[in-house]
Amino acid sequence: MSQPYILILYYSRHGATRTMAEQIAAGVESVAGIEARLRTVPNLSYETEAVADEIPESGDLYCSSDDLRYCSGLMLGSPTRFGTMASPLKYFLESTSTLWMNGALIDKPAGVFTSTSSLHGGQEATLLSMMLPLLHQGMVLTGVPYSETELLNTESGGTPYGASHLAGKDSQRPVDKSELQICYAQGQRIATLATTLLKGQAQ
Repeated sequence: MSQPYILILYYSRHGATRTMAEQIAAGVESVAGIEARLRTVPNLSYETEAVADEIPESGDLYCSSDDLRYCSGLMLGSPTRFGTMASPLKYFLESTSTLWMNGALIDKPAGVFTSTSSLHGGQEATLLSMMLPLLHQGMVLTGVPYSETELLNTESGGTPYGASHLAGKDSQRPVDKSELQICYAQGQRIATLATTLLKGQAQ
């Protein structure tokens, strides 16, 4: 039997969301008995699914339906686009109706993360927008509790709804120490919840 995994599915335009995904993966893999699987989605700007390559030129693989179907938990990440998730990620999620019809994701833990150019550029609205399809799939939403003290100390990104990052007006500001710690903590938490649920199912 293959190792259980948390699917970390993200879209990243300038690299910050991918950095967050990698730190969430580190948090996941700090928990014994589960691994992280990083996946992305193709850009929609100038190509359609009829002409897009099946495998990206660089970076993580594109997500497949089976990556999602067989995960033990899901972390969903996107930069903010006018207070909601980016179109490429939304487009992929709209293709998952078969999983919804089959109840494939019911009772699996899920969480969300985002990056914005400005401090009040819609971080929390974007996180909430990503939660909606997860609720329709019957997933169990998880955030970041205030026992993670960086939520109280951060002067940039970080919310109880999920990890976030302030990228700056040129989208070049690095993910800072507090933001990285919140990402790590969120990955660790969803991995712990997933392994606890798996143990309960095995009994």
